[in-house]
Amino acid sequence: MQSIAVLVALLTAADAVTDWTCVWTGRRRIHYVTKPLVMVGLMLLVGLVSEGEPAAWWLVVALFFGMLGDISMIGSSARRFLGGVGLFFVGHLAYAAAFLALGLDTPAWSWLGFAVAVVLAIPMGRVLRGAREMGGVPMAAALAAYSLVIATMLVLGWLTGSVWIAVGALIFVVSDTLIGLNLAEHGNEPPRLANLQIMVTYHVGQALITAGVLLAL
Repeated sequence: MQSIAVLVALLTAADAVTDWTCVWTGRRRIHYVTKPLVMVGLMLLVGLVSEGEPAAWWLVVALFFGMLGDISMIGSSARRFLGGVGLFFVGHLAYAAAFLALGLDTPAWSWLGFAVAVVLAIPMGRVLRGAREMGGVPMAAALAAYSLVIATMLVLGWLTGSVWIAVGALIFVVSDTLIGLNLAEHGNEPPRLANLQIMVTYHVGQALITAGVLLAL
């Protein structure tokens, strides 16, 4: 079983690198396949390594909704983007539940997560203005709610006391912040999600969170 888990981890990493290459070279059709497959690989890895612990189940739920969000955001319409935001909203709630299931050790350094969340929230005014330009008040409200749940995920991730989870949650939020800044700059159209920096931080963040939860079990 361990050798199979290692093989799945290697294949998932190879798929992520392939996806980044597709983004870099503009091969969007392949990107639309390789991006959600990374989430599939991480889910398989959790299933192979864990033994049915509640935190592992919540982690699978989070990754599953991340995969659905990836699929929803294929294309460039505001409706698909908003659908993806809703799916990732549920995914972040599941991440938060996984962290709570692990238990919050709250070492002294982990309280810095609150300060990190505040710093990353600084651009939100610009992001919400861009969201309102793209989809009106409903879009701005949806992103405001999303920002609250991802900030909660970040803080709880830090409070677990796992450096892997803390760094992963931070990188994941950085990925979403890059999307938000893109939206702030191009508010009259959906943000450009096929961006190398966004994709690398997106995959690395979730991979580190997954590793942190599995190591903590």
